[in-house]
Amino acid sequence: MRVGPAPMVEAPATGEPALVPVLPNHRFDEAHLRRYLAPLLPGAADGLVVRQFQGGQSNPTFHLATPGGAYVLRKKPGGTLLPSAHAVDREYRVLGALSATDVPVPRVRLYCDDPGVIGTPFYVMDYLVGRIYAERDMPGVEAGHRRAAFLDAARVLGRLHRLDPAAVGLGDYGRPGHYVGRQVARWTKQYRAADLAPEPAMDRLIAWLEAHGNVPDETAIAHGDYRLGNLMLHPEEPRVIAVLDWELSTLGHPLADLAYCLLPWRTTPAEQGLVGLNVPGLPDEAEFVAAYSEAAGRPVPADLDVFVVFSLFRWAAIVAGVYRRALDGNASDARAVDVAGDKFRRLARRGEEIAYGR
Repeated sequence: MRVGPAPMVEAPATGEPALVPVLPNHRFDEAHLRRYLAPLLPGAADGLVVRQFQGGQSNPTFHLATPGGAYVLRKKPGGTLLPSAHAVDREYRVLGALSATDVPVPRVRLYCDDPGVIGTPFYVMDYLVGRIYAERDMPGVEAGHRRAAFLDAARVLGRLHRLDPAAVGLGDYGRPGHYVGRQVARWTKQYRAADLAPEPAMDRLIAWLEAHGNVPDETAIAHGDYRLGNLMLHPEEPRVIAVLDWELSTLGHPLADLAYCLLPWRTTPAEQGLVGLNVPGLPDEAEFVAAYSEAAGRPVPADLDVFVVFSLFRWAAIVAGVYRRALDGNASDARAVDVAGDKFRRLARRGEEIAYGR
C-alpha cells in the first residue's frame, strides 16, 4: 500500500523527523514487501503504509506504519556503489550487539539479504518517538536544554567507547590497530573512485595525513558518524534515547569519533559548523571533551588536531561520494546535487587550514 499523494512535509521546529512520499528513484514493490513481512513483523499482515524520511544521503530510510506498530526500514541504495559502502548488514549487527548495553539504540527486528524482496538488502527496527535536530544549533531550544543535550551526547559517546568489543560480541567487527592510517588509505581510495574534478586541497590533506597519521593505537567500538543529526533525543527531556546510523561503525580509534564531534566548534556555518554564531547554552569544546572523558574513564586528551584534520578529510571524502551519486541520479536526498559539490571542497579546504596552520 502506497501513501497517497501529499505535499512534502518539512521538519517541524520540535525536531521531529519529517516524512515524505517515497522518492521516485527509491520506489520498490510495497505489496511484495508486505507479503514478506506479514509472518515476521507484528501488524504487517493487516496493512502497510510506506513513507520516506526526508534528509540523509546514504542508505535510504523508510517509515513503515502498520496497525500493530511503527517501524523503520533501512536499505542499500540501488545502482553502482563505491566499494565497501552501505553495509546495512553491519548496521544490523552492531545494533543487536548494543541492545543489552547502556548505549541507547533502537530494537532491531529482522535482516533480509534477499535482493528479490525490494531490490537490495535491508533491515527493520522499531520506530521511536523523539526529536532529531539536523541543524547543529538546535533551533527553537532554550539554552539550558541545549547545553544538557550536548553534554549528554558527550557522555553517551564516552559510554560507547568504554565498552569491551569482545564482551558484546564485536571482537571481530574490525581490524584493531593503525586505524587512522588504514582509514586514510580507505577514504583516499573511495575519493579517487568518485572520479570528480581535481581538488588540490584534498591532495594536500592526503599527503599531510600520510605524514602525521602515525598516532598511538587505541581500539574501541567507533560509531564513525557520531553527531547531533544521528542522535534521537527524548520528546521532552534533554537526553539521548537512541544513537542512529551505524553505517560507518567499526573497531577504531575512539579519539577519531570524539574529534568528529568537535567539528561544530572548528567549522563555520558554511561547513555546517557553529564558529561565529551566538548559540545560547552551547558548552565550549573543553566542557564537551571533559564530559566525554569522565564517561569514557580516560584522561582528557592533550591534542586532538590530528584527529580533527582526519575527520574533516574523511567527511569530505564521504560528501564527494554523495556528490558522485547525485550526479549519477542515485542519491538518497534529491537536494544532494545542489550542495554536495561545494560542501566537499569547503570541508577539504577547512581541513587544510587546520593542518597547515593557515
